[in-house]
Amino acid sequence: MKRLRLPSLATMFAPSLLALGALTACGQDGPPPLPPLPEGALEAVSVEPGVPREALARAIDAAFADDGIGETRAIVVMHGGEVVAERYADGFDADTRFVGWSMSKTVTAVLIGMMEADGRLALDESPPIDHWQRAGEPRGEITLRQLLQMRSGLRHQENVEPVQESSEVRMMFLDGRNDMAAWAEAQPLDHEPGRHFQYSTASSVILGDIMARLLAPDGGPSDRQEAVAQYLDARLATPLGLSSMTAEFDAAGTMIAGSAVWANARDWAKFGDFLRNGGSHGGNQLVPRSWVDFMRSESPRAPDYGAHVWLNRPSGTDREVLFPDQGPDNLFAAVGFQGQFLLISPSQRLVVLRTGITNEDEQGALVERLAAIVGLYPTR
Repeated sequence: MKRLRLPSLATMFAPSLLALGALTACGQDGPPPLPPLPEGALEAVSVEPGVPREALARAIDAAFADDGIGETRAIVVMHGGEVVAERYADGFDADTRFVGWSMSKTVTAVLIGMMEADGRLALDESPPIDHWQRAGEPRGEITLRQLLQMRSGLRHQENVEPVQESSEVRMMFLDGRNDMAAWAEAQPLDHEPGRHFQYSTASSVILGDIMARLLAPDGGPSDRQEAVAQYLDARLATPLGLSSMTAEFDAAGTMIAGSAVWANARDWAKFGDFLRNGGSHGGNQLVPRSWVDFMRSESPRAPDYGAHVWLNRPSGTDREVLFPDQGPDNLFAAVGFQGQFLLISPSQRLVVLRTGITNEDEQGALVERLAAIVGLYPTR
C-alpha cells in the first residue's frame, strides 16, 4: 500500500463542480444541490453526531458505495463514548458476528496486559515456555515485550506467495493446524531477538499458548480452552458488555489469538472505545493505563507499530497501513486481513469500525474513505 494522500475536493466532487459550471453559465446563482443520499443512509447517523450529519452520512455512504474498495459490511462510529452512526450492508445486521482477523491480536495484547498486571508475567523476561528454558536454548532470550512488538527473531514470512508457503497459512491450515503454538514455538531464530521487526501471526498464537500455560498448567486441550475462554469473558467481555465476543481454539486448546476473535460490529467498536479511554470503563480500570500507553508506543524496530496495534506514524518505507499524512499522530488501530479496521483517535474522542472484504490492491482506496470519515472530526 503506497503512502496515501486524500483526493482533493475538486477530485471528489468533480461531477458536481462540472454541473455547477454549466448551471452558472445559464445564470443560476449558487451551487446545485448534491444528489440525494440512498434510502436509510441519513437515518444511520444520529441527529447530533458531533459533525454535520449529512456530511458524515455521505462519507460513510462512500465507504459502502464507491467502486474499487471492496465490500463494506458494517461501519460503526463512536464519538465521546456514544454510537453516532451504525450502518450495515444487506444481509448483515447488529447481531452479525464478524471475525476480526488480525484485530484479534489487539484483544490478545489486552489479555496479556491483564496477566502482567496480575503479576503472572513480566515484560522483559522470557515467557513460561518450558522447552525455551533449556540450557543453551537461544529462544530463551526472547522476551514478552519482543513478542508483543513483533521482534522475536523467530523465522516467519507473513502473506507471501505461493500462499501455501506463507507461515501463517502453514501454521493455521497445513502442517501446524492441530497444534499451532507448538509449530510456532519450534521455528528457529533467523535474527537475534529484539533486532528485527517481522509482523507475525505466529507471535500472537504463542501469546495464546502462554495464557493457557498459566491458566491451566496441568490441563489437557479442553481445560486449556475453558480456562482461557473464561478469562476472556470474566476479565474483558463481561465488564465491557461485549456479549457477542468469543474466540476460536485449535485442537490443542490454544486460542487462535492472532486471527480468530469474533464479535458484532458494535462490540468491536466498544472495545476500541475502551482503548481510547486508556483501558478504563465505567470508572473501572480493567487494564493499567500504562499498559495501553505501552501498546501505543513505537516498537524500536518499526515506527508505525506498537504492541499489537498499528500507529498512525510514517513507516519509513514505501508502504503505509494507515494515513499519517492526514490523521492525528496519536491515532492507532487494530487492522485485520481483507480490510478490517478499528481506528481509535483519543484526541478526536473518536472510534471508527469497518468490517468487510477488500483485496490488497483495493486497500489504499478503502483507507482513503476511512480517512475521510476521521477527517470530519476536529482534534482537541
